[in-house]
Amino acid sequence: MTTSEEARLRITELRSSVARHNALYYENDAPELPDAEYDVLVRELRELEAQFPEFVDDSSPAQTVGGAPSATFAPVQHAIPMTSLDNAMDADELRAWGERVQNSLEGQQVKFVCELKIDGLAMSIRYVDGEMVTAATRGDGRVGEDVTANVRTISVIPQQLADAPSIFEVRGEVYMPRAVFEALNDEAAKTGERELVNPRNAAAGSLRQKDSSVTARRRLSFWAYQIGDHEGGPEHSTHDEALAYISELGFPVNPEVTVHSSFDDVVKFCESAVARRHDLDYDVDGVVIKVDDLAQREALGYTSRAPRWAIAFKFPPEERTTTLLDIRVSVGRTGRTTPFAVLDPVFVDGSTVSMATLHNEDQVRIKDVRPGDTVIVRKAGDVIPEVVGPVLSDRPEGTVPWTFPKHCECPLHSEFVRADGEADTRCVEPQCPFQRDQQIMYWASRGAMDIEGLGERTVVQLTERELVSDVADLYRLSADDVVDLEGFARPSAEKLIAAIDESRRQPAWRVLTGFGIKHLGPTVAQALIAARGSVRGVFTSSEAELSEVDGIGDVIAQSVTRWWELPIHRDLVDRLEAGGVVLDIDDRAVSESEALEHTLEGRAVVITGTVPGYTRDEAGAAVVARGGTSPGSVSRKTFALVLGDGAGASKLTKAERLGVPIIDATIFEEFLSTGAIPDRAD
Repeated sequence: MTTSEEARLRITELRSSVARHNALYYENDAPELPDAEYDVLVRELRELEAQFPEFVDDSSPAQTVGGAPSATFAPVQHAIPMTSLDNAMDADELRAWGERVQNSLEGQQVKFVCELKIDGLAMSIRYVDGEMVTAATRGDGRVGEDVTANVRTISVIPQQLADAPSIFEVRGEVYMPRAVFEALNDEAAKTGERELVNPRNAAAGSLRQKDSSVTARRRLSFWAYQIGDHEGGPEHSTHDEALAYISELGFPVNPEVTVHSSFDDVVKFCESAVARRHDLDYDVDGVVIKVDDLAQREALGYTSRAPRWAIAFKFPPEERTTTLLDIRVSVGRTGRTTPFAVLDPVFVDGSTVSMATLHNEDQVRIKDVRPGDTVIVRKAGDVIPEVVGPVLSDRPEGTVPWTFPKHCECPLHSEFVRADGEADTRCVEPQCPFQRDQQIMYWASRGAMDIEGLGERTVVQLTERELVSDVADLYRLSADDVVDLEGFARPSAEKLIAAIDESRRQPAWRVLTGFGIKHLGPTVAQALIAARGSVRGVFTSSEAELSEVDGIGDVIAQSVTRWWELPIHRDLVDRLEAGGVVLDIDDRAVSESEALEHTLEGRAVVITGTVPGYTRDEAGAAVVARGGTSPGSVSRKTFALVLGDGAGASKLTKAERLGVPIIDATIFEEFLSTGAIPDRAD
């Protein structure tokens, strides 16, 4: 039983911790704890204050948070799914989509509506008898998060509608105006608080606040772009008419919407939008093109993930100039080195860039970028920023070409070596701390052992404190070891240890993948384990035996045997086994594998986008397990293209041109079981 003094000390500790995490979450948009763990702390604090009322203080965060904290907002089932859009990355892909639409409608006159693609958060707002009742995020398209209280703080969104249908749902994009974003960051700079990263993330973070007053201070805005579910009200024959009606009800509709009869004009609008993107007071990352006629939309229909009557034209990569302050070298898990640029921070394509890749030694020489140069930086969406080249007219006098260092910056000063005929320079010391940290992070990654919560910051702390020197040491950790790390409380420490413990029972192919052996990814690992029966079975096989495994070959076989030749690697496998990590195929996995019919024997199946229930590697492995192959590109030899959510248009366009069957990802399981092209294939 907790004594009064123990309760007082624990309450003091919890108040300090909760107040800190409140500040990180509400004010800095940089939470260190998942919501569930934050809630555990708040719940414990409230229970202790209820049990010991003599310690209650009005300033306690448990008394001032307002409303019961929740790890996630209440779910909202969308009456009509909020589908995503297919993408066109250039004018050719856009025109290919336009041709598909025209061909599907068999010569009908088609008008297209062009709308700027607002870089914000999709929102569905539902009204019943003119009163706002729910506002929900897109979520997974079928179920979103209830953020009604926060959306009510957005002044441009009406709380009541006059003369509205009995049920009316409007859909649109919540965003943060650039002027607001800049003003908030100016205020943060003056007070010494962390600045917001970009308007889109700031808007999304603002809508997910537990305290709606925080959302209100963020001064968000909204553009409406579509009618969702509705009962009653006027019927519209075109999207343009529907937008006019939305505007009449009092919703803001973006003034940049245009209607075109010629697809050439659609392409011109997209090109002009790229040129004007920085003239606007809100971020846009593309143009959405929709068929205007609603009857034609119905005829075109949907795939499992997106309407066939709409597409998003994505803006091309954006470039900016800034000063190259330094060139340094990072070391990866295999010892491969990558030179990178340290930049004077510059805002590029939605985020501030302070580092950018330079790829390898040859690229630095070819580009001839030097510290002190003004350089062009390119960033496309989430792609790693890269330095394109120098602005030679701005080059300072006295600069000299950069030369690759001879030794690593790590405490061992490991030697850098570039083998003849290779483009990469490598660190040849296996004990290099930089390699060690990257190896541990790769082991914990989703494609390998999938240890939730074991990210880069945690790994670095574990190795710096000498708690972990390699992946085998992970299985000796306790919650007491972890709880002292920055960002961890007792609940999060126990959760990480539970995740590590769970990874002991991962399939043997994940263990083999986790070693990060050159040329050996998840698909190859599954083939090797299936053929040789265990991790040790793979390593004790000769090169010739490994080469005989379908899809392996001499290069992979040599890479595996060379890795196993090092005593340190043999010792690692021994210690993993001693730590309880499963290295063999268990009986269940064997029986399941034997039960799988090779329905795709000798067939190449390309997968693009997200397949429900699978990671990208798992989907490819499922094809391989049934005797097929899963290459990364479409060719005349491709048996089928599996089209998942978020797929780009290039593979689809090529598949259609070559006559390759296209299969919706929602019927992937049926396709695997039969090996036949289903009648429902697109």
